[in-house]
Amino acid sequence: MTAISPTDRATVRRLPKRGNYDRNTINAILDEGLICHVGFVVDGAPRVIPTGYVRIGDNLYIHGSPASAMLAVGGKPQEISITVTLIDGLVLARSAFHHSVNYRSVVIFGPAHVVESAAEKMEILKAFTDHMIPGRWADARKPTEPELKGTKVLCVPIIEASAKIRTGPPIDDKEDYELSMWAGVLPLATVAGTPIADPDLRAGIEVPSYLKEYPVSAKQAG
Repeated sequence: MTAISPTDRATVRRLPKRGNYDRNTINAILDEGLICHVGFVVDGAPRVIPTGYVRIGDNLYIHGSPASAMLAVGGKPQEISITVTLIDGLVLARSAFHHSVNYRSVVIFGPAHVVESAAEKMEILKAFTDHMIPGRWADARKPTEPELKGTKVLCVPIIEASAKIRTGPPIDDKEDYELSMWAGVLPLATVAGTPIADPDLRAGIEVPSYLKEYPVSAKQAG
């Protein structure tokens, strides 16, 4: 149940020991990330666009304007690729050649199809909002009918996918371990800052608790 059978194009070939096809691992990376990069072809030319996303079950969703080239799916599903990457640290080796990055990434290949149902779109937009800030949907104005019609949502099944993960210290050539220079890992993390109010915010409106507790509430939601 938790394993994804790797297809030819989703199989990790460069350093295959870092490949991971466990669905729980893939889902955890997707749920922690906020931005994905979508690769697609327009008029024979490749494009890659960053955008927000949300995972619901075994599907990943992206959304935007119907005029977007990225979302230009006609009557049949369009093949796209999606990448999510989380950076955990800079790996400083003794040699410049062996410098690296500790990371967790997911690559998904698949046909993207348009979500047509207005009710389903509304539920997906709710999930988008709460993926960004858990609890925000209940505290925001809901999309109007024109706004809903002006939003295209694409669904990509998480069937052809793989994770790739690097952890741990640098791996140097044996002879370089005797060199007199620092080597190790500089951990990196995304940290929430203090909320900054809109200059036009009405007086007396307090920062909501889900923002004050954002790192905690986000982890609980995941």
